[in-house]
Amino acid sequence: MNCEKTQEKFADYLTGDIDEGGRVEVREHILSCAACREDLENLTVVWAKLGVLPEEQPGGGLRHHFYAMLEEYKDGLEAKRKTARTTGLVAGWSEWFTFRRPAFAASFSAFLLLFGIGAGWLLNGGRAGGERLASLSREVQDMRQQVALSLLGKASATERIQGIGYSAAVDNPNDTTLAALTDALDNDPNPNVRLAAVDALYLFRNKPGVRESLVKSLAIQTYPLVQVALIDFLVEVREARAAEALKQLIEKNELTPEVKKRAEQGLKQIV
Repeated sequence: MNCEKTQEKFADYLTGDIDEGGRVEVREHILSCAACREDLENLTVVWAKLGVLPEEQPGGGLRHHFYAMLEEYKDGLEAKRKTARTTGLVAGWSEWFTFRRPAFAASFSAFLLLFGIGAGWLLNGGRAGGERLASLSREVQDMRQQVALSLLGKASATERIQGIGYSAAVDNPNDTTLAALTDALDNDPNPNVRLAAVDALYLFRNKPGVRESLVKSLAIQTYPLVQVALIDFLVEVREARAAEALKQLIEKNELTPEVKKRAEQGLKQIV
């Protein structure tokens, strides 16, 4: 398969709308063609981040810049929702009542909960109002995690990426949510879902066990783009425990030259 025909299949490859024969052909071509591999990597990064970062996208090779933008997005998510223009809410009002998908139902529930927060604060006030606010905020967080877990169990890769996006908006995820993200990283058949899981887990890098789980994941990943994402993550957080995993990765014969080079550079930065 030549470059032109391969690139025509990139869109279907990313969305999962391609048969196994076509998928194998794309993989075989990008392993032997550096230019197409780079094009697919750039497209994959953009696609995988849409559910987490809808307004800005990182440039190739500048993953640490993406992480900074991801942090800003997470910190400003609630403020952005509260300051949404009235005209925008009216224009999109009909969409809130589309309950065929869990995401829409969850969004409507979040709106009702936020409305209740404001009403409860005005009616109750004082300490009681503050306690009610905290309680409702926890309910919103729990709801997001439930929606995330539901979407992560869907057959569609696009919906699973949306589920990862919901989990990334949680301030303090529980162990079940973190375990689901780790499982998606280790076992999801779609590399785009695994890439999104890496970046969502970056937000929770200080949670117990997260960094250790990513070090272990590096040893079992075989897809080059996911390997690079994990290497960049571990280098970004200066995870010393990753040194041995990087050494073992470098020794693998089937490692692509690009991944090997990134691993060698990362190892120098960590040790």
